[in-house]
Amino acid sequence: MKCPFCGAPESRVIDSRGLDEEVRRRRVCSTCGGRFTTSERVQNHALFVVKKDGRREAYDREKLAAGIRKACEKRPLPMGSVDKLITSVEERLHELGRAEISSSTIGDLVMDELEKVDHIAYIRFASVYREFADIGALKEALDSLSAGQKTRHSPADNPAPSHQ
Repeated sequence: MKCPFCGAPESRVIDSRGLDEEVRRRRVCSTCGGRFTTSERVQNHALFVVKKDGRREAYDREKLAAGIRKACEKRPLPMGSVDKLITSVEERLHELGRAEISSSTIGDLVMDELEKVDHIAYIRFASVYREFADIGALKEALDSLSAGQKTRHSPADNPAPSHQ
């Protein structure tokens, strides 16, 4: 493992801890003595995402994380809750046992998890994912959330307003 401080190729592990599906290792550089943390996770079978337009691309944890982090930005969430949410979504994806997963399935799983964590983050994510066509569709989602229900409609349920 390369040292992030001096770039030396050698480091040694001074502590290891298992956290859920991940192992965190505390390391010390053999050259400069700098300390840093690495994490390891089991790499499951290759997973491909089928986009709305039919394209397929390799699943990218960081891409998913970026979308979730954006929805959770400036929200008072406990440290590590976003990473736990992402791990939970990934576990559920792998439990499906399929090599290809639709982006809508991933979006639904994220929304299920976000609703448990933070309602504002849920609405932020839903507003992008569900592509609300107008304020009425957003209000409907808010009303459903307030009533303790999840909205499950596709963008096709909310046609874009016509410009006559």
